[in-house]
Amino acid sequence: MIEVRNLTKHYGDKHAVNDISFTVEDGEILGFLGPNGAGKSTTMNMLTGYISSTSGQALINGVDILEDPIKAKSYIGYLPELPPLYLDMTVKGYLNYIYDLKKCKLPRKAHLKEVMALTKVDDVAERIIKNLSKGYKQRVGLAQALIGNPPVLILDEPTVGLDPKQILEIRTLIKKLGKNHTVILSSHILSEIQAVCDRIIIINHGHVAAHDTTDNLSKNVSTDHRIIARIEGPRDEIIKAMRNIEGIKYCRADMEREPGVYEYELEAAPDTDIRRAIFDICAEHHWYLLAARSAELTLEDVFLKITMGEGITLPDPDAEKGGAD
Repeated sequence: MIEVRNLTKHYGDKHAVNDISFTVEDGEILGFLGPNGAGKSTTMNMLTGYISSTSGQALINGVDILEDPIKAKSYIGYLPELPPLYLDMTVKGYLNYIYDLKKCKLPRKAHLKEVMALTKVDDVAERIIKNLSKGYKQRVGLAQALIGNPPVLILDEPTVGLDPKQILEIRTLIKKLGKNHTVILSSHILSEIQAVCDRIIIINHGHVAAHDTTDNLSKNVSTDHRIIARIEGPRDEIIKAMRNIEGIKYCRADMEREPGVYEYELEAAPDTDIRRAIFDICAEHHWYLLAARSAELTLEDVFLKITMGEGITLPDPDAEKGGAD
């Protein structure tokens, strides 16, 4: 649905975006991350036709955004970081105006009612936008992006200014929309990206620095392959048994968490899955495996390692599939 080919944007001698390529498939939610000044907003502005590229292509449903901008933009619902609102209009009046502006062909009354219900602004439909809270203004901005039911949604910080309950509602809505739309989601709330997105692109200094699923990014960035297991049983016997698992590099016991219950830190060799072996040994000796968790990096850890220049080279999943070109 979205294909970016060698997209580049220069401002004089400054390379804001430098030769980036990626694809977003139908019905996929892509998280788009990057530190301030990395080229993230510039890329999103080029995808929506707000600014032109210096070179390269951005294709929306096969249509070049520069060659046929009207047709390409008809496929896009866009929520910029600052929602494009007319503050002196009512919510309902504004959405009717956007309906006309987009030349929407869907049944007006039913469609606007559905959009307002989805974004939870139906209870403020008759209110003047400038009198709304920041959270409601953000939701009105999301509502305008949904008018016309566009197949592509590009959302830049859609939960800015929302309270925790509203954030959860919008997050649930985005996941629901992802079943029938292609979504690019930008956010500084990394837990939100991790909860919602199928894949993640991290852009840094105008280049794509990482491009994969969260789990794969964590595995590729981390040299650590640890499991923390909480087990009830004789400490020394458990350590001895765990050290005999094939692929175990080390096992050590942490402090006693409950009477007779210790946490054990186990590190395995790369590409070795020891979870089932841990379970089997506990079952064989009638030890209680009370909890187990991976000690792999969080998305926050991955983001910081990649953007702080630690010399990490990650595989490109598009290159493995033959590339986007």
